[in-house]
Amino acid sequence: MRRVIVYVLILGALGFGAWRWKESRAVAPTGYRLVEVTKGDLQSVVAATGNLQPVVTVQVGTQVSGIVDEVLVDFNDQVKAGQVVARIDKTLLIAAVQSSRAQLERAEAEQRHAEREHLRLSKLHEQEMISDSEFNTAQFNLETSRASVKSAKVDLERAERNLGYATITAPIDGTVVQRSIDPGQTVQASFAAPELFRIAGDLSQMQILVSVDESDIGQIKVGQAAKFTVQAWPDDTFTGTVRQVRLQSVTTENVVSYTAVVDVPNPDQRLLPGMTASVEFIVDQAQDVLQVANAALRYRPEQTVMQAIIERKRAAMQAQGGPGGPGGGAPADSARARGGQSGGAGGMGGTPATGGMPGAHGGAAGSGGLPANRGMLWFTDQDGKLDVMFVRTGITDGTNTEIRGREIQAGQQVIAGVTTGAAATPAASSSPFQQQRQSGPPRPGGF
Repeated sequence: MRRVIVYVLILGALGFGAWRWKESRAVAPTGYRLVEVTKGDLQSVVAATGNLQPVVTVQVGTQVSGIVDEVLVDFNDQVKAGQVVARIDKTLLIAAVQSSRAQLERAEAEQRHAEREHLRLSKLHEQEMISDSEFNTAQFNLETSRASVKSAKVDLERAERNLGYATITAPIDGTVVQRSIDPGQTVQASFAAPELFRIAGDLSQMQILVSVDESDIGQIKVGQAAKFTVQAWPDDTFTGTVRQVRLQSVTTENVVSYTAVVDVPNPDQRLLPGMTASVEFIVDQAQDVLQVANAALRYRPEQTVMQAIIERKRAAMQAQGGPGGPGGGAPADSARARGGQSGGAGGMGGTPATGGMPGAHGGAAGSGGLPANRGMLWFTDQDGKLDVMFVRTGITDGTNTEIRGREIQAGQQVIAGVTTGAAATPAASSSPFQQQRQSGPPRPGGF
């Protein structure tokens, strides 16, 4: 008897626990998290990063070796083309010029002597007083002396040019952004000229070299508008225009990217060389359109609730105009949604364009999912009952999506999630759509 009582108590406890669990599962949400349908401008963008650079940057070097005698400019100095920026010690270079000049004078003296000797022997040769061999030797000496003069002139010109190279001048108008030498420093010119200065051209016009992922580069075109921000001025948005999309790819750790060059006006010169820019290429834009937060388009109630409401919606619209009647396609959409419900329990398995709508627990997409440019918005009617409307979706900026529909109006409140309870699943877990990458191409439908 005691054993029977124990069994009864155990069964009673199990039954009570099952009842409590069922009741907790049936608790409705205490409230919905609502968002408002708004009207305004929307832009679809491709995001990337790059660095600001001057349009023209020249490295100033030296073609002669020596000790730096003077440095006449510093960082941020404005210079003009031809302005002297540094001088290298000229002592050895002046000596080289003097030596070359002396060699030229000697060669010219030898040439004059050879000309006189050639003239004298030429007369004797005409009188047959000397042999042909002696005359030919005089002719050879004359030609050799003339060649020596030419060589000496070239050596003198080279020495004088090297002397001129000791005076370093700015090749362009611009701003000194780098100085790599100090007075007394020795510079050695070899196969590659050492960099003494770096001069940037007009800083009122800059450019950004933007690294764009290969999956996004197809959306970037010459002449396309772009906007960007920099950390130095986080509250300001700057604009630019794509000037070039380079064909040469860059591979970093097996990631392929391409470089897009964006021209940027910089009249107040707040943008500085080397700044990191967060760039958004404007792929598409719409003005004065209805839009809603993406969370509202991702929200789905619990699977059984959603199926019942869609069935009720379909029946009502069929009663009004039959299949495909005044409902304007909503019955077909609801049928597709039901097709997605049968996807079973599992992970997120497909996109709206290719499969059905997953259930509340993330089922794989069925064969009749919502098209990529369709979506569902859930709301409560005047009686507080949950209802749904079908909308067409347009472009997205990653946060909001353009929507179109006969039932939707600006200012309307739609559900984006629930505050508590288990009767509905938050949008993040029940979404049949993957959230779009900000830097990726905008997928149709804005999900």
